[in-house]
Amino acid sequence: MKIQLTPRAAVRLATIAAASAGLLVLSGCAAGGGMDGMDGMDHSGTGGDPSQSASELAAANEADVAFTAGMIMHHQQAIEMADLVLAKEGLAPEVAALAERIKAAQQPEIDRMEGWLEDWGQSGGGMAGMDHSTMMSADDLAALEAASGPEAGPLFLEQMIVHHEGAVAMAEEVLAEGENADVLALAEAVIADQTEEIAEMREMLGQ
Repeated sequence: MKIQLTPRAAVRLATIAAASAGLLVLSGCAAGGGMDGMDGMDHSGTGGDPSQSASELAAANEADVAFTAGMIMHHQQAIEMADLVLAKEGLAPEVAALAERIKAAQQPEIDRMEGWLEDWGQSGGGMAGMDHSTMMSADDLAALEAASGPEAGPLFLEQMIVHHEGAVAMAEEVLAEGENADVLALAEAVIADQTEEIAEMREMLGQ
């Protein structure tokens, strides 16, 4: 099924692609910047009522496509951040455990979402990305890369809180505008899991 995007959606995805290009350049400098996860989520992602027809599950609108393309890149940046902090010596064990958890949960979701884009007739890789406001900037990632282990832990937590808040905002938007059952189930899981991890990280920071 080939989705015809409106001009508004096309502009949004073009902006997303431009944002992702800068991230991909920076990720090449990271020691182990893999793409195997996201912000500590462990979602089944399929969701939906078993009674729903295949056509209902497959239906997707421009909001579903934009969310999926954006969340793929959001996952990828979270993994890059985790890899950066895990490369540090003297990292607090609880921060290392969180970063490992983030890494371990995400590649299946990336694979699943890339599959959705293929099913919808979209070429996922070139569109992966999202609005600047949901992502860390190149300067943010450079600061994390430059920080020592003891400094990098709190900085990672502060940045990941903002990153999680961006994921929650994206999920809330697609819940209001999307229609695909799998996408909506994933969005609900993002909100629940990311909100819980934000609270966990704030506690770790003593906030």
